[in-house]
Parts: sequence; C-alpha cells; structure tokens
Amino acid sequence: MPHVWSKPAALAAAVALMLAGGTVAARDAGEDDAFASIATIRQAYASGVLTPEGLTRLFIERIATIDQAGPTINSVLETNPDALAIARKSGKTGPLAGIPILLKDNIDTGDRMMTTAGSLALVGKPAPRDSGVAARLRKAGAVILGKTNLSEWANMRSNHATSGWTGRGGLTVNPYVLDRNACGSSAGSGAAVAAGLATVAIGSETDGSIICPAAMTGLVGIKPTVGLVSRAGIIPISHSQDTAGPMARSVADAATVLGAIAGSDPRDPATAEADKHATDYTKFLDPDALRGKRIGVVRQLAGIEPNADHALETTITLLKAQGATVIDPVEIPHLKELSDNELDVLLFEFKHDIQAYLATRPDQPMKTLADLIAFNQREAAREMPWFGQELFLAAQAKGGMDDPKYIQMRDTNKRLAGPEGIDAALAKDHLDALLAPSWGPAFVNDLVLGDHVVSGDPTVGGVSAPAAIAGYPSITLPVEFAHELPVGVVFFGAKWSEPTLIAIAYGVERKTNAFRRPKFLPTLPTK
Repeated sequence: MPHVWSKPAALAAAVALMLAGGTVAARDAGEDDAFASIATIRQAYASGVLTPEGLTRLFIERIATIDQAGPTINSVLETNPDALAIARKSGKTGPLAGIPILLKDNIDTGDRMMTTAGSLALVGKPAPRDSGVAARLRKAGAVILGKTNLSEWANMRSNHATSGWTGRGGLTVNPYVLDRNACGSSAGSGAAVAAGLATVAIGSETDGSIICPAAMTGLVGIKPTVGLVSRAGIIPISHSQDTAGPMARSVADAATVLGAIAGSDPRDPATAEADKHATDYTKFLDPDALRGKRIGVVRQLAGIEPNADHALETTITLLKAQGATVIDPVEIPHLKELSDNELDVLLFEFKHDIQAYLATRPDQPMKTLADLIAFNQREAAREMPWFGQELFLAAQAKGGMDDPKYIQMRDTNKRLAGPEGIDAALAKDHLDALLAPSWGPAFVNDLVLGDHVVSGDPTVGGVSAPAAIAGYPSITLPVEFAHELPVGVVFFGAKWSEPTLIAIAYGVERKTNAFRRPKFLPTLPTK
C-alpha cells in the first residue's frame, strides 16, 4: 500500500529521514496535493514523497472526474497528450520544475494541442511553434497540462455574449456554485485552478479578462504592465492593451509564475524594456510590506454592489491595522471619459491584429476577419445559437492603423488613463497604489440574456478599465465570502509597479487567507 501523506508533519519527517541518509518511497498524490502551493510541491518533490508524474496524473484524473463528469465545471478543453511524458523527464531546476500548469486556449503551444480561442473556425492543426509565454514556461520547467475554455475570441465577438461560452467547448461554470458564472474571458483558467485541476494557470486580459474571473473564482490574478510579458503567439484583440498573466490560489504562486514568464521577446516589440524590469517577484513577499505604504481608495469605483463594498471596508481596516496610510477617497481624473472610445480603439486594433496573427498559422484556412465572419455565418447553428457577431462586423467596418480617428482616440485614451489619470492620482497624494472593490459575487449564468455583471459606476467602464486602458498593472485577491461566493479587491498602480502591488497584496492575504476549496453547490438556497 502506498504511503499516504496528508499533513505537513509527514513531509517534515520525510525530509529528516533523507537528511539522515534514508530513502522515502513516493506516495500516491491526493486531494491535498491538488490544492498545494508551488513551494509545498517543490518540497515534496525534493524529499521524494511526490513526483511530477504522480501530480500530473492526479490532475488528469481530476479533470476527467470533476471537470468533464461529476460537477462538470467544463473548464478544460483538452489535456496535453504528452503531459505525463514531460512530467517523467521533469528536472529539478527552474522555478516551476515539475509544476503542472494550464494555458488559456488563445495561447499557442508548438505541440499536439490546438489553439482556437474557443472557435470552431480554428479547430484542426496545432500552432507551428510555442508562444513566448509557453516557451518561457517550458524553460522554467513547467509541465504544460492542457488548454482551458474561455469566452470565445476573448469576448470580442458579441456584446451580448455569456462569459465562459465557446462554440468549441460550451459553457464553463463557477465551481463554487454551479449555476453561477466564472466571468471572462479567462473563465476556464480561473475555474480550473479554483477547483484544484492544476496548480496554476495562465490567463490573458484586454480589459478585465484576468481580474474578473480571478475575482469570481476566489483567486489571485495579476494583469501585468503591457510589455512585461510577451504576446507573441497569443490570439489578440489589441496590441495596446493585451497581456497574459498568472492566475493562482496565492500571491506567492502568482508571483512565482510572473517571474517565470516576464521578459523581453524579439517577437513582441512592446517587450523591449521588459528585461530591465522583470525579476524574481517572490522577493517582494515581505510580511511587513504594508507598514508605511500609502494607498488611495477610489470611491468612484465603489458604491454599487454591497458585498463588494463590504470587502473593500474589510480591506481598509486591515491595511490601517498593519501600518498603512489610507487616503480615502482619492479621485482618478477623467475616469468617466475612459469608456467613451475604448471599444472603438479595440475594434480598429482587432481587425489589424487578428489578421497578423492568422498569418502565423499558415496551415489553417482562415486568413482575415472577413473569413471568420463568413465561417460563423456558415456554421451559425453551432457558433451562434445564443449570440451573434456584431463586434466582428463592427471591427470589419473599421479602417487601418493609419486612420487619423483611430490614432487620436488611442493617444487620448492612453494619456487620460495613464499620465493624466492613474499617475496624476498617485502623485497628488504621494500614493504607492490605488484600491477599489472587485466585482461582486458571481452572477447567475444566462445564455439567453447574456452577462449581468455588477461593477461600480457603469459610466466608468468597471474596476479593471483604468489600468487596462493605461497598460498599467493590477492585481486582485479574495478577501471574504458572501453567500458561498468569493469577493475581493483590486489594487492597481503605475507602470512597472508589480513589485509594490505584489507586496501589498501579500500583506493583505496574510491576514485574510481567504481562499477556500469549492463545494460545487448546484445553486444557492433561496431561504
């Protein structure tokens, strides 16, 4: 019978035995391992009580029994047929050595898995090479476990869509309460990590697509500065706002993954300065990090959802108790203007950027946005049973990157969100970061009417918008639960301020310790 290890004391005993010259037999991986941190897993590997192959096998089994059957979270589109072979050969060096990780299905992997953005239009041959992110993960020693479901085309097909639904994979649901939404567009990445189907995952964001699903599935999500992480080989929306980032059950795990994927890539000119800023972000996990920090509360992004506001007040109290100075309220200038032209800019860039990406996939028939539109029309029964493609059509009608209207809107948005927005708010009160509530508890799935997101004043575009439009970093983490659903807060700040945001989030997390394993409730009681 294999050795069963379920308590930290057993690991300590195994390490002591090895130090004394003894040997320890590897045990079968169990549920505790599915929710273990990267540091704990690496310790178990080093002591010999757990192997990368054993952990990878556990996740594959959990995907089969929890994701595809049982509660049926529907978060994983496919598992990597080579995952176990990769795990067997996993080395001991690298920050992610032997750590199973899921990638959102808009991130190219040069293997036997497909990259489709959830669309049937790209089903067929895999991408010819790794994305910049996948290449860095492999270099860090990670086991790429599979691809996660998302909002099709990262929620850029229709403004009537339901987050987490794709023609290829159907609807991802929230593992905490199964009739609730996991938000989008990185719905599968969030739901899978929350359900213990991988140690960590990668999502991508244009505006809210890491921060919202992380918040609604009780995770830590980091949306990095645009240009810190390569976008090469990631199916795009917008070269001015897109970025990939980690989704994890702790700040430490998210920081570890960010350090592994950050850095310059000649395939993405936006990352030219990344090597100057990329670092080992675990250096900033300081237990005393909040002392002396100055944090401003953006009340413009609060006051709409009471559970989210309660989490905000809990966080403010905690910050003050740990020695932070809280300036409340602070105002971001021009906030209401940011939503005026954001979508138009994204539509211009999507038309251009999707064609540039499709050119990197010569073995599939789709070459332009017009081809994708025609495919959806032909396959309407499978691709458009719930919502249409009005955003595709609007993007197709836009001009090119030299259109003066586009250039003016893009430059204005960046200026108002960054130098005259976030930067001005930080400078006025000498702040280290800004704070706002995240989205409220996850909303009920509704394929007929689409999403019912509640997040701040609807005229300012939501809590993710300022940092997203500026291209600045943001981080969300859970603070508490409301009606069995996680609720958290978002910190955001200046360009390249990931170290500060990680340090602040870590300080909050140490006191809230808010992640809890989901119960897979079918629905919430009405009494």
